[in-house]
Amino acid sequence: MVYTSPYPIFSVTTDAVVVAPGRRVLLVERARPPYAGRLALPGGFVDLEEDLVEAAARELLEETGVRIEPSHLRQLGAYGRPGRDPRGRTVSVVFVAQVPEELPAVGADDAAHAGWYDADALLGAPDRLAFDHAEILRDALSP
Repeated sequence: MVYTSPYPIFSVTTDAVVVAPGRRVLLVERARPPYAGRLALPGGFVDLEEDLVEAAARELLEETGVRIEPSHLRQLGAYGRPGRDPRGRTVSVVFVAQVPEELPAVGADDAAHAGWYDADALLGAPDRLAFDHAEILRDALSP
């Protein structure tokens, strides 16, 4: 199927901020460019016929092995500043989940590694995070 539009065409992604007690956050190490080797929120591109929250749950499972039901993900907001993704114009809809403990995570799909990190330490060193994920993490953890 080919889509045409008089408006600029851009991509839609979802990201998941999964937070455990002690402000521990689930992140992946990117296996591929852009930002290969940097930490990132689990996420990815939305399929054409896919609901946003379903895409967030799917990407989270694919990249980390962590299963969170879509009903347990709450929408934080949308991030779409031009230039946020060097591959092209991309808008990400971000979802947040609180979990009672650090769940076992394994990097898969396009993630070299998945694990739990201290959010405050990462916010003190935002260059460790890919894209605009330091901004997203800061927003997700704000009271």
